[in-house]
This record gives sequence, structure tokens and C-alpha cells, in this order.
Amino acid sequence: MFYYLLKYVLLGPLLRLVFRPRIEGLEHVPSSGAAIVAGNHLSFSDHFLMPAVLKRRITFLAKAEYFTGPGLKGRLTAFFFHSAGQIPVDRSGKEAGQAAIREGLGVLSKDELLGIYPEGTRSHDGRLYKGKVGVAVMALKAGVPVVPCAMIGTFEAQPPGRKIPRIRPVVIRFGEPLDFSRYSGMENEKAVLRAVTDEIMYAILSLSEQEYVDRYAADVKAAEAERKAEEKRRAPRMPQR
Repeated sequence: MFYYLLKYVLLGPLLRLVFRPRIEGLEHVPSSGAAIVAGNHLSFSDHFLMPAVLKRRITFLAKAEYFTGPGLKGRLTAFFFHSAGQIPVDRSGKEAGQAAIREGLGVLSKDELLGIYPEGTRSHDGRLYKGKVGVAVMALKAGVPVVPCAMIGTFEAQPPGRKIPRIRPVVIRFGEPLDFSRYSGMENEKAVLRAVTDEIMYAILSLSEQEYVDRYAADVKAAEAERKAEEKRRAPRMPQR
């Protein structure tokens, strides 16, 4: 109930006012039945913009940190994300990927829409990064279509680190559903999972026209953080007076 209150009364109208989204290809999103909507991830606002423009409810897998904050603020944040159709997933440890897949398949088993960002994290520089194969596992195990989606302009409106978005128009573009029924029963084949994931990422790339990087975003972020830390260690220290 609160989901629709957010969508139509509290948050949705505000998002439409701030971002003035232009929607393209909405007819490609199935009006009923289970499906995965796989998109690029450029901004914190993506979590709420896509649900605001879809006619159906969509559930996203979100990092558990959004649900575990301390105190009253943490509890309110957790309530907000739950109400907005987000499911917490712990992204640390060896079982993280399997936990995400279990949660996602649970959503799809109820004939609902599942939202996924195959990159696994927000792009820190506006480029599109290599997709993780979890989206392929869920698509093949559930036997559902994958609708590619491109968020365009949200990085410029609210890049990482910016709390209040800039007022500027964005485009949300949906592509034709991708059918992977030809791979039915092959969800344990690594080469198949990689091929399916790459096909999904190429469809997103075709819609978004971003620069593509054939590396995982998390690895690139970690490498850059390590480089900056090393530069800081090597920087000459100013003598104390």
C-alpha cells in the first residue's frame, strides 16, 4: 500500500518534477507475468525513477547497508526502502551472489517484475561496465524474458557523492524483451551464462550509447582507491612549524 502512496502521491510526482523524464519503449515491459528489467546504474536516483514511470510494481535487489543503519534514522531508512519495493542483499562474502539469486527467483516466482543492475554497483564515471552473470542465472532458471533499460542523464543529475540532484531532464529507454529460452536447462554452463550476460549488456549499451569497459566496476573502483591511497602515501609532507 505504501509503495503506491510513494509512487503516486509522495515521491513519484516530485521525481517527475525534478527530472522531467522522457519515457521511450514502455510498451516493451510486459503488462503481466514475471520478467526481469536489467538496466545500467548511474545514480542513486535510479532506484526510484524507474518504479515511478512503470505501470507495474517492480522490486529491486538493494545492498543491505541501506537497511542496517543505526538509530531512528536507520530504521526510517530501512522502512523507506522496504516500502519502495527494495529487498536487502548482503553483497559481502562467498554466499552473496547465491543470496541475491534466491531473493530474485522468489520475486519472479510470484509473477512479478524484478529490477536488476547487472554491473553490481553504480558507475563512478558514467561508463558501462561488465555485467555479472547472476542476471543470466535468474533469467534461465525462471525462464523469463529480460527487458533491457537505459537510464540517460541521471549521472549528470546526481553523480556519486551528490546528495541533492540537479534539476534537469532525463531519458528512461526500454528495449525489446530478450528471449533466452534457447538456453533452457543450461544455467550451470559458465560459457552460456557469460554469453547471455554479454548479450544483455550489449542491449543496454545499444540503448544508452555509453562507453563500455570490459572490466567489473567494483574492481576498477578498488584499483582507483588503491592508487589514490598510494599517491597520498607518497606525497611529500609539509614540515610542521
